[in-house]
This record gives sequence, structure tokens and C-alpha cells, in this order.
Amino acid sequence: MKKKKIIRFFAFVFGLSGLVLLVSSFWPIIQYQLNESKNYETLLTPLVLESTKGQPQILDYTKASNWFPEAQEDVNFSESKVSFYSLSIPKLKIDNSTVAIGGEDLSKSLVQYPGTALPGKLGNSVIFGHSILPIFFDPENYMSIFSTLPTLKTQDDIDISFDGVVYKYKVEEIFEIYPTDIQILQQDKSDSFLTLVTCVPPGDPRKPKRLIIRARIVPPDLAYNAN
Repeated sequence: MKKKKIIRFFAFVFGLSGLVLLVSSFWPIIQYQLNESKNYETLLTPLVLESTKGQPQILDYTKASNWFPEAQEDVNFSESKVSFYSLSIPKLKIDNSTVAIGGEDLSKSLVQYPGTALPGKLGNSVIFGHSILPIFFDPENYMSIFSTLPTLKTQDDIDISFDGVVYKYKVEEIFEIYPTDIQILQQDKSDSFLTLVTCVPPGDPRKPKRLIIRARIVPPDLAYNAN
């Protein structure tokens, strides 16, 4: 009888541990849907999932080109000999992380989407970063680097170090879109803009939406006075 009680006790403990692990894995996704996502307006059109023989198509989201399948890449970085630069977000403890211009592998770096403006230039610099469950966030791991991006707020700072020059940007807008909406890749030449993109909810394998952080450059004199 005593032996049976011990077995039942350990079975209960292991079962409870498994339940806790399962809940801890899915809770960040549920929490995002219940709380964080309400803070952001979802713009534009609903997602239509591509399928193969009736089954949802599984894409490799470490490849930047899979994030907006309908976009036509316009590779034109001839004006710069720089292939890499760095990005810092003080609030998220992201410090001098590498951005590959026109890169593809998000497991090795952040990636600037081909054809978007270079930092400091008129236009829109669009940078992709991978995300996983926030509990595994590591600012030095490119697989998790943008996992806490949803915690940014308007007026937060983003710094870009490009070709020996540091550009400061301030967050202006935060919203969600679907992968079919490629308007965020378009170029607005009225100023220098920065757009950060990651999949949300963080950790959701379906990758149903894209979180957009839109920032505008701070003029050098204002950036200097702020420091």
C-alpha cells in the first residue's frame, strides 16, 4: 500500500510538472493575445494562409524572404560599400547587434530588407529580427533578439551606427499587419524612417502577424541636446 502511495505521489508530481511546463510554454502567446495585442491596431487585410494539398504551408522563418512572400525584392545598395552595421535598443538591452544589408539568415544577424533606404538617408530602412518565447529572450542570440520588441513604447530610442556615424531614432508608431501587406516596405522620402519587424505573437509557430515598430530620425542638433 505504501509503495502504491509513493508511485501515485510521484505520478502526480510529474504530471503537475508537465502541466506547468505546458502552460508556461503557451501562456506568453495567450497573454500577448489577451493583453499586448489590444494595444496595437491591426491594419490592412486579413491573412490568407497558403496551402499545399490542403495542408498549411510550413515556412522557414529564419529566412527573411519568407516573411513577406508577395514582396518583390528590389536589390539596390550600390550607393554603399557597407555590408553590415549595428543597431542598439537601450530599453531592451540590445547593444550593437549586427544588421546584414540584404542578408537572408536571421539566425546569424538582423537583416535589412533589400531595396529599402540606408540608415540616415531619406526613405525607410526596414530591419527584420527573429523572435521566440519571451522567457528565452537573449539580446545576444539572433534567434530571440526581437522577442521583447512588443514592450517598446512611443518615444523609445533606437540607435543605428552606420559607416562611422551614429543615427538616433524615436519610436512614433506601433501596429500589427499581416504577411500579405507589403506597404510597410514602401519608401517615404519626406524624412529618414526606420521600421523594425518581427513575428507575433512571439513563440507562435504559425507566425500569423507582423509587429511593426516605426521610428523617425532625430535631427543631429536635437539628438546632441538630448544627450
